[in-house]
Amino acid sequence: MIVYIPFNKPYMTGRELNNISVAHNNLQLSGGGPFTGKCQSWLEDRIGCSKALLTHSCTAALEMAAMLIGIQPGDEVIMPSYTFVSTANAFVLRGAVPVFVDIRPDTLNIDENKIEAAITGKTKAIVPVHYAGVSCEMDTIMAIAGKHNLFVIEDAAQGILCRYKGKPLGSIGHMAALSFHETKNIMSGEGGALLINDKSWIERAEIIWEKGTDRSKYFRGEIDKYTWVGVGSSYLPSELTAAFLWAQMEEAGNITRMRLDIWNLYHDCFELLEQEGCLHRPCVPAECSHNAHMYYLLLPGLASRTDFIEHLKTKGVNAVFHYVPLHSSPMGLKHGRVSGQMTITDSVSERLVRLPLWVGMGDRWAEVGKHVVSFFR
Repeated sequence: MIVYIPFNKPYMTGRELNNISVAHNNLQLSGGGPFTGKCQSWLEDRIGCSKALLTHSCTAALEMAAMLIGIQPGDEVIMPSYTFVSTANAFVLRGAVPVFVDIRPDTLNIDENKIEAAITGKTKAIVPVHYAGVSCEMDTIMAIAGKHNLFVIEDAAQGILCRYKGKPLGSIGHMAALSFHETKNIMSGEGGALLINDKSWIERAEIIWEKGTDRSKYFRGEIDKYTWVGVGSSYLPSELTAAFLWAQMEEAGNITRMRLDIWNLYHDCFELLEQEGCLHRPCVPAECSHNAHMYYLLLPGLASRTDFIEHLKTKGVNAVFHYVPLHSSPMGLKHGRVSGQMTITDSVSERLVRLPLWVGMGDRWAEVGKHVVSFFR
């Protein structure tokens, strides 16, 4: 009998529903309550940012960042094409032009050596995406940004509790965005956070976060009434979302360890296949520590990947490919431009496949591994 192994199965610690009940008993379901405060303090303590603001999605956090740095129509923002649409959408919404740069063949992150050639007089920011929780080469990127007076916004959607040369991802750029989508390591169904590393941005960020009002200052007792003082939107998640997320944050270390155990088992299982030239495993540079957000394999080509996914499907294993490059998408062609060749991006997008990885898999990783090996034998 075939046992179905889903690609993802959201993990619950067992305290999420109780926290939601507590929020209800506290008579606060809208955002900004005690659980929101706990989550934000946890992020500030763990990551070392000046301020963390929970949002209803990582997309929302990126949109806030675009507003904070004053993106205007015609501005250019450098980013990889191999990323989720939100990385580009947040800036296109403000009238900016995403400028797509190729990725590295090892980490699949933006190639830091190709960024400077993409800079023009219209460039406003660089958005490095930490793919699979493995850091981009941030020292080089920050040096380029400093040389050209550009902002750096880390898209750390996949990078919670990851580090680069000992520094937590999200603490290096001017700002960063996190995701708590159900596919992420710690999650709340939908959710995200904006991380701010310069205190001078905090007051304006709170205004944008709270629909353009100074409501945050009112609740701190700094003013006797709040009003509309700037442009903003409704980016604050409900207290129910924060209550669920807090249960996950309390177990974040254990969740990461359990995911790393599965990741390492996969990695060991496929070492011989890599040595035989059948596939490539993920690369994690020595200066990076990751969180086992995903385990992927790079197959020889599109045809072999298609056959591979179908093979696993017949065995009850739900493996998936990842991004369609933004530079070749209808909206990428309409709103963006490409800097240089996109050889690695195009190649990786046709060859990458993600394997199931979730807390609670138990020995099912071995079942997946057996079917992967059988495809090449």
